[in-house]
Amino acid sequence: MPELPEVETVRRGLNQLTLNDGITGGDVLLKRTIAYPFSVSEFIDNLKGSSIKSWHRRGKYLLAELTPSSTWLGVHLRMTGQLLWLDRNEPLHKHTRVRLFFGEQQELRFVDQRTFGQMWYVPPGVAVETIITGLAKLAVDPFSPEFTVEYLANKLQKGRRPIKTALLDQSIVAGLGNIYADEALFKSGILPTTICTDLQKKQIAPLRTAIIEVLSASIAAGGTTFSNFLNVKGVNGNYGGEAWVYNRTGEPCKVCGNVIQRIKLGGRSSHFCSQCQK
Repeated sequence: MPELPEVETVRRGLNQLTLNDGITGGDVLLKRTIAYPFSVSEFIDNLKGSSIKSWHRRGKYLLAELTPSSTWLGVHLRMTGQLLWLDRNEPLHKHTRVRLFFGEQQELRFVDQRTFGQMWYVPPGVAVETIITGLAKLAVDPFSPEFTVEYLANKLQKGRRPIKTALLDQSIVAGLGNIYADEALFKSGILPTTICTDLQKKQIAPLRTAIIEVLSASIAAGGTTFSNFLNVKGVNGNYGGEAWVYNRTGEPCKVCGNVIQRIKLGGRSSHFCSQCQK
């Protein structure tokens, strides 16, 4: 958390609220949040005078294209990060890590309880992937035309991992995380413990479709809030009430009434229906 739908929800909100106003300054309250450059004063000084042309998403990364200097601001929310668009006079949350000031009264505030989130400034003329190195390891996006049945089959049939574990690998599907892997496996009728090489080709197409469908449904619902996700206006996501299996241990399956089970795979919780998933 946050996963692709939550990051996409934030991206859309940022594109509605933060464009064109100039960045007038900022404040770094936790130095290690800034992954590049290593000087926090340099980070703020380089952003001053810039404005945001557009926000993009790659996997779970947010990338702000800045003008006029063709530079970039990168953000990864990790486990508990929040980007909030607030009035500058709003009292500081105790987990506030970075503040970026816009215009006279507004600010973009990075709040992060667990402190794993990061921000990067990418200088002009430098490839983004050389600074934000995690981008180079990402697979194709589930909404990309390259995310075909053939692509997914080729990626999954190279190893003997459980399918749930494989789906969490960002070099296989960018942006997919624990919640939506569980949901996609339920919708495609595949047990999370199924070994990738044991998957039949006829199972791959429904899995690909299910991945796209559950991600789309969550984006439409504004993402999922089970713990601390908020959009840029501080509003919870609503997909949690629509979930098929995730976080529903012991509850009846919405399709067959069987009890939803929970197991651990690779250190992560997996939720499933043993009747609907084979």
